[in-house]
Amino acid sequence: MSIRQRFRSDNRAIEGLPIRLVIALVVGVASLSVMMNMLSGLNGLAVSELDAKPEPEVIEPGQQTVEIAVIDADGNPVSDATVVVKSDSARVERIETATTESDGQARLSIDPGLGPNQDDGTLEIDIKPPAGSEFADKRENTRILVISD
Repeated sequence: MSIRQRFRSDNRAIEGLPIRLVIALVVGVASLSVMMNMLSGLNGLAVSELDAKPEPEVIEPGQQTVEIAVIDADGNPVSDATVVVKSDSARVERIETATTESDGQARLSIDPGLGPNQDDGTLEIDIKPPAGSEFADKRENTRILVISD
């Protein structure tokens, strides 16, 4: 009996079965993903990115109050988020924090400074989303520009 005849008469398994299973699994997962996206009301895994809008965006060195609005991806204010302002290329003596109110505004008193022979610098803004919310802050936020007078 030749190899070809033995191969044709072998009924023990189907050649390529593991590849077929992998393809079926990939197609099944893709189909399930499309169906889940089509169903409305399934936002359990959705996360909305937060952004900070400081007012004013450009300040001079010295003690002053800055209002920072925290908004979601749709531009709606977010309450109970923690706003953190810390040194970047401009410096502050200590990290300042505040919690946003119902209008999404946080008011911070900061005292930024610049190094010798430094004309400008920035302060970094971080946002910590409210606990148990569907918000995240993964991208960089607007920085506060500090310029010498």
